[in-house]
Amino acid sequence: MGVALAVRNTSRITGSYSIAALKKLAARVCDGEGVPGDVEVSVLFCGDKAVRKLNKQYAGKDEATDVLSFEQSGAFPTGTARHLGDIVVSLETVRERCGGKVRAMREEVQLLFCHGLLHLLGYDHGGDKDKAAMWAAQARALKTLGLADIVIRE
Repeated sequence: MGVALAVRNTSRITGSYSIAALKKLAARVCDGEGVPGDVEVSVLFCGDKAVRKLNKQYAGKDEATDVLSFEQSGAFPTGTARHLGDIVVSLETVRERCGGKVRAMREEVQLLFCHGLLHLLGYDHGGDKDKAAMWAAQARALKTLGLADIVIRE
């Protein structure tokens, strides 16, 4: 199984993520969740203004948030990677949450990416049981990368 990432950063914030680390995390999550075949995920890093606009348009919430995910469904041509969907991360929110500390920002981005990817794989956290399952899946994936100390927030 292979994982391809299509990454775009429209924010002015740099150094807060590693594409190689995100790809490794995606492979671990997909492998751990039994995702078959090759997959692709699009990732957009942006600012609060852009994520707020998307959140209002697609979730009806007129506020910025840390991460959004948009699942892709439908048939895919045989022999091509299946596009799981899009993950949008606000680097402004990450920077604010982490006080501008680069290492903390990289870890936070990995947590948010993991969270978004699990949403693309069907996880949700609307109820207590679903939330517990999703948080456990995040913790398992992050632990495999030595990131077990990352605090998972609501």
